[in-house]
Amino acid sequence: MPDLSDGGDDAAAVNSLRSAVMRLSRRLKHQRVDESLSPTEMSVLGTLARCGSATPGELARKEHVQPPSMTRIVAMLEAKELVRLEPHPDDRRQKVVTQTERATSMLEESRRRRNAWLAELAGGLTDEEWAALRAAAPVLEKLAHL
Repeated sequence: MPDLSDGGDDAAAVNSLRSAVMRLSRRLKHQRVDESLSPTEMSVLGTLARCGSATPGELARKEHVQPPSMTRIVAMLEAKELVRLEPHPDDRRQKVVTQTERATSMLEESRRRRNAWLAELAGGLTDEEWAALRAAAPVLEKLAHL
């Protein structure tokens, strides 16, 4: 575990990582395909793409929002024809949220655009920096899911 108590190398590395990830995230958000969607709506679509169909309650837990907020988000996505609500197979009181083909296509184009942008940025790295970034990618992925 990093030692953050003395403000030394570990604390500086954590601070630098936080700052870099936040700046990069903000810049990536500007590469969106559909500017009419909020970052939260895009995140919900991404969760559906990664995890598959889910109830609004499950999505609320995964997205760390309150269930009434998720109900509003799902309603907005449904109005934009990016998700559809289907009956839950085991509980008639529940609905299951599923992304539409339109959402799948939009997410694929968004990923393509963001990947191309990142690849262009990476073109400015040295071979050693690129190797370090490739090695760090699985660690960053793990951090993102802890």
